[in-house]
Amino acid sequence: MTALSDIPVPVVPGVLRIENSDRDATLPVILERLRSVYPHEEVFGEYCPVQIVIDAPPREVYEYLAHTQSLSEWTYSLRGFAETDEPGLWEAYDRLGEDTPIYTRTVAYPDSMTVDYHCAWDQGEHLWMIYLMRVVDAQVVFDRPGSVVLWTNCHHPFYEKNPFPEKAPEGRESWVGDFWPLFGPGHQLELDNLKAICEYRAANGLPLTPEWMR
Repeated sequence: MTALSDIPVPVVPGVLRIENSDRDATLPVILERLRSVYPHEEVFGEYCPVQIVIDAPPREVYEYLAHTQSLSEWTYSLRGFAETDEPGLWEAYDRLGEDTPIYTRTVAYPDSMTVDYHCAWDQGEHLWMIYLMRVVDAQVVFDRPGSVVLWTNCHHPFYEKNPFPEKAPEGRESWVGDFWPLFGPGHQLELDNLKAICEYRAANGLPLTPEWMR
């Protein structure tokens, strides 16, 4: 068996490989995609990718992020976390939405140092807002000590329309999806917070995860 031998056509539409498009033919295709200015919608329409380098050990950064309560420190507006009667499900308030209740379940994998926050405004049964985070050893990718934190959100269709309007607090006029165009710079601001907190603790000999959070 060879590559793509299971597909009974010589060229799969939309697939460019050196076998069917040599370097001279492919270079103009790549250059066409290279721009000096990128529309915001093109970069942050369906996905919201942000990243940062933190001068702190990657394993410690991961362990800090793996605690749901860390969100009360480095996010802009999530406050007052308390674990619900359902193990692993936390309730807090998103003060960006006039003290809207937000529910979070953290799914973390130590081997790959990924931390996924499964969240939702107003109710905790369907956690559709997924915040995907990965911590990478900066020594591996930048040849220097520290951590690289990668964070991606996907534009779930519920951002466009509240699927549970009956559970919204009375009088609230905004919906979390109203803020999607601001997710890029807003999440970068929060990563800046994460960087400042982790680097301060690391530089001053403090555990990145404080005792009260453990």
